[in-house]
Amino acid sequence: MNRILIVTAVEAEAEALRKGLPGGAAEPGVSVLAGGVGAANAAAATARALALDGGYGAVISAGIGGAFRGKAELGELLLARRVVAADLGAQTPPDAEHPDGFLSVDELGFGSSAAEGGRLPGVRAVVGTILTVNCATGTEERAGELTRRYPDAVGEGMEGYGVAAAAALFDLPFAEIRAVSNFVGRREREAWRIGPALAALTAAARPIAEGLQAC
Repeated sequence: MNRILIVTAVEAEAEALRKGLPGGAAEPGVSVLAGGVGAANAAAATARALALDGGYGAVISAGIGGAFRGKAELGELLLARRVVAADLGAQTPPDAEHPDGFLSVDELGFGSSAAEGGRLPGVRAVVGTILTVNCATGTEERAGELTRRYPDAVGEGMEGYGVAAAAALFDLPFAEIRAVSNFVGRREREAWRIGPALAALTAAARPIAEGLQAC
């Protein structure tokens, strides 16, 4: 049996996942950790957990997040084929090659802003690129900028790349799954559907655990 570490941003997400496990918080082989908001907190919490316990076989970044319109519906699940740190880089004057005035760390020669995501057997989800951002998108202009830069993006979150970076340090497979609570674009809190998104995480917890433990 492969032990699994699931890392969320906040306790509400962690509790939703624990609720869906057959053994709840005491489920053998699965640890669910609320590591904090943002890639830096997520990376630090994940690395600490893996350093203190060398028995994990896989790491998952999980939580709620936004979907780009037309890619998924509210309450659906997103699964990362890859994660991209979408705002990790440098600004530059716009030109023909960089019309949005952005240079990724890849182009700067300082490493990679992307990580590959693994599949989760038994989980039905929309598969594509999930962006990791430090500042959640709050305007249609920013959403358009991101979709032009990353046309295969299906959604955004704030922790995936950090969890992926920590997992890579320990040579462990990584996956990211998000339940859609809102659409990426204009910030409209009254339109968010956090409850159904958390319920989708609860429903996904058991197939995630059983699928990976069987691998």
